[in-house]
Amino acid sequence: MERGRRKGRGMRTATLFLVLVFMFMAMVSAAEERRDADDVAVGDGGKDEAFEKRFLKLWSDGGGGDEEDHLRWYGDDDEYDDDDVEQEYGDNIMLGGARCPRPRPTKKRKRNLVRVDDFGAAGDGCADDTEAVANAWEKACSLKDAVFVVTANRRYKVGPIRFMGPCKERLVILIHGTIVAPEEPSEWDPRSPRLWLLFGGLVGARIQGGGVIDGSGSKWWANSCKIDRSKPCKAAPTAVTIDSCSGVRVRSLHIQNAQQMHLTVSRSRWVRLDKLAITAPGDSPNTDGIHVAESTAVTITSCRIGTGDDCVSISNASFAVKMRGIVCDPGHGISTGSLGQGGSYAAVEGVSLDNARIARAQNGVRIKTWQGGAGYVRNVWFSNVLVDDVDHPIIIDQFYCDQKTPCANQSTNVQVSNVLYRNITGTSRRAEAIKFACSDAVPCSDIVLSNINLLREDGSEVQTVCNCAMGFDYEPVRPAADCLRNSACDGGGDKKVGGEEPKAPPLHTEL
Repeated sequence: MERGRRKGRGMRTATLFLVLVFMFMAMVSAAEERRDADDVAVGDGGKDEAFEKRFLKLWSDGGGGDEEDHLRWYGDDDEYDDDDVEQEYGDNIMLGGARCPRPRPTKKRKRNLVRVDDFGAAGDGCADDTEAVANAWEKACSLKDAVFVVTANRRYKVGPIRFMGPCKERLVILIHGTIVAPEEPSEWDPRSPRLWLLFGGLVGARIQGGGVIDGSGSKWWANSCKIDRSKPCKAAPTAVTIDSCSGVRVRSLHIQNAQQMHLTVSRSRWVRLDKLAITAPGDSPNTDGIHVAESTAVTITSCRIGTGDDCVSISNASFAVKMRGIVCDPGHGISTGSLGQGGSYAAVEGVSLDNARIARAQNGVRIKTWQGGAGYVRNVWFSNVLVDDVDHPIIIDQFYCDQKTPCANQSTNVQVSNVLYRNITGTSRRAEAIKFACSDAVPCSDIVLSNINLLREDGSEVQTVCNCAMGFDYEPVRPAADCLRNSACDGGGDKKVGGEEPKAPPLHTEL
């Protein structure tokens, strides 16, 4: 019996122990729930602050050390929408929130708005707003997260001006209105004969806004030696120059009637030009649309260009230039060069054009070099190009001569090699639709044609003319380019273009 009582006390003790264990576990759980509730109400300040700092660091400098990522803060992958800046530039600009497990209030990054109007700009198209714009720029450049605003529906008359960096991080230049140059060349500041709007030394800035930059170039054109041959040839300003910049993006602007070139990218890296409209009359002299010089990793996309000279020209010391979605109508085509003028050394490599339409133009896709130069053009790719009413849809001209007097024949030239033409179709004004006028001393090599279909506007056949050009054609190529397969320097074509002792000066496509 005593044994039974001891057994019952043991069972009660075990039961009590289990009850105490369950009660302890419940208390622990409740305490955790209270801490969780506190977290939802007020958050863990230290942890959230640390997370936010890490997030902002990733956003601002790419997460670490890679210079190219740092310069792409503007969001090439659409992670940061430029339109947000334009829609909210008057108040706050949204940075974006971290993806936390619990809802948190949306945080916005305060933008520092700098309007040119607030610095005394009249915006009536008559008063000189140069000083006001310069003062506004100085302020914007000194502020982080600044938005420099040219107000919509107003015209700001501005003379030569320098928008110089370095500036603080995340600068946005919103051109909503119109910036117009003085009409009279006599009003121009003689200290800046070649520049109008210069953006220099900027890192990661964006220039955008849907506004207009008007060079008022008509009186400059009238004084050009190409319009009036009795006048001396003089330099004229470039409308917009991007110089010594990194990671700059220019988008959604209309640049028109430049005094000479419209937009130049020089001595810069990782520049992106997107959705630009560039226009000038077809007879305006030397009004190249986009000119690239001494720059690397330049991307030009979705641009409509119609001017009196090259729609795009790529000159010396330019590498990795990519063009896509280009409309050139009218103009002188899309050109690599000119290169080698005055016996200079030139180097251009890694140029590509994909998906373009070229209409009412002197040339389609062109490489042009002067005799007497040195260096190379190589690894160039032209693909998916539609040509309409073009003199020479495909041309390499190593006898380029853009001057009043004929150029003397010389024994050196810039070497052209590894050039691919693929999927080029349309109509040619001239019978010589494809023209490879290469140097006898430095022949063109590794020229490849693939899937070419060119005809005259009336449907009649055209021809390929070669001089010292070597390569091959494959897949359907019309007109046939058998002359590329002949290694003899006379090319095997119907006639020789250029040469050491021509009977008459060659007809160059520029003149």
